Amino acid sequence: MIQEISVKNFLSFKDKVIFSFEATKDKTFEDYQVVEVAEGVRLLRFALIYGPNASGKSNLLSVFDFLKSFWFEKTTDIDEKTGTIPFKLDIETPSQASEFELKFYIGRTRYWYLLKLYEDRIEEEKLYYYKSVQPTLLFSRKWEDNQSVITFNPAAVKISKAAQEEISLKCLSNMSVFAARNQVNVAIPEIDAAKDWMRSKVMPSIHPMTSMFEYASMKMTEDATLKSYLLDFIHKADFNITGVKTDIVKNPINQADLTYLLSREDIPANDKERLAKEQSFDSLNTTFEHTVKNKRGTEVYTLPNTLQSDGTTRTFGIEAAIYEAIKKEAFLHIDEIESSLHPELVEFILQKFLSSSNRSQLLVTTHYDPLLNTVGDLMRSDSVWFTEKDESGATNVYSLADFKGLSRISSFQKAYRNGVFGALPNIKG
Repeated sequence: MIQEISVKNFLSFKDKVIFSFEATKDKTFEDYQVVEVAEGVRLLRFALIYGPNASGKSNLLSVFDFLKSFWFEKTTDIDEKTGTIPFKLDIETPSQASEFELKFYIGRTRYWYLLKLYEDRIEEEKLYYYKSVQPTLLFSRKWEDNQSVITFNPAAVKISKAAQEEISLKCLSNMSVFAARNQVNVAIPEIDAAKDWMRSKVMPSIHPMTSMFEYASMKMTEDATLKSYLLDFIHKADFNITGVKTDIVKNPINQADLTYLLSREDIPANDKERLAKEQSFDSLNTTFEHTVKNKRGTEVYTLPNTLQSDGTTRTFGIEAAIYEAIKKEAFLHIDEIESSLHPELVEFILQKFLSSSNRSQLLVTTHYDPLLNTVGDLMRSDSVWFTEKDESGATNVYSLADFKGLSRISSFQKAYRNGVFGALPNIKG
């Protein structure tokens, strides 16, 4: 589970900001919204972020995507950029390093990852874990004498000198130690635990324009339980959909297209072999069964997914992703969760997630401020966060729990609209 992430000089984050899933002493919804991952350490399963347009909400989600991509992206050219984008609204920050810190738990073991990088190279990269109160270094990577120097802590990591040298050789100045480690056939359990956690437990972000329906359709062909789950959810959400069917259809490829595909270098060899053998490609065909009542009584009609509303297809996609997050006890982040969805459906989606009880985590951004009035009924006050840009164009990040006197507020929505918590658009008349 994620405990905390901090970022500095990346996108709209100029100065260091911290977002945390750590729970306050509040015991509200303790049984299913809070997980005690270690003695005295309680982490939230859910958080949402408010803020005006262009305040940095989406950028905060991008931090997670950037780190996951950076950990695993193998570069082949030393001149490739690292992918970081420093704060651009200052003449000094573009030449300064971006900095990240990620604290997370695997089981009851805490990990601490630090990264400092420029657009063209990695300045510093470290990974610690905690077997006691004090952190134990697993590896350290620094830029010295115009080269990356990687060291492993012999007291914590058992690795041969030959393997260390091979990892160092493969680790270009613009890539992560994890990406280099993936190219070396050696077991490093302490480090691989973190690598495997990032790969399997941090899911890709979902944005308003993310096409999620094909994802849901494919998952339904693989998991009959998911299909039942989605149908039950849609039924409770008051859609008149009573059935869904997804078939894998084989589409023939003509000779000209086949020749072109087989000549492309970006298609893996095993995929080319399959294409050459089958001379077809697979596609999904999903249809929905609608049950309606009219003057003739109850009738059933089958419609293709292309005739479903954006709200229906987005609901299927989001719920399929949430189902996967709960099943894998993973972290999922969704930007503008209310996009194409009715507000009451948004509340239902969140309520459904929060009614589960495991180590999955959900982070969403939203403009739908009536949700603030569910603090105490659906959400905890420490689950609510805000983003706001200052006059320099930099994003600040802060929690509702930072404010005093919350017990005296009768309507959090009205308080927010009246500017009590900031993070409102600055509309000038």
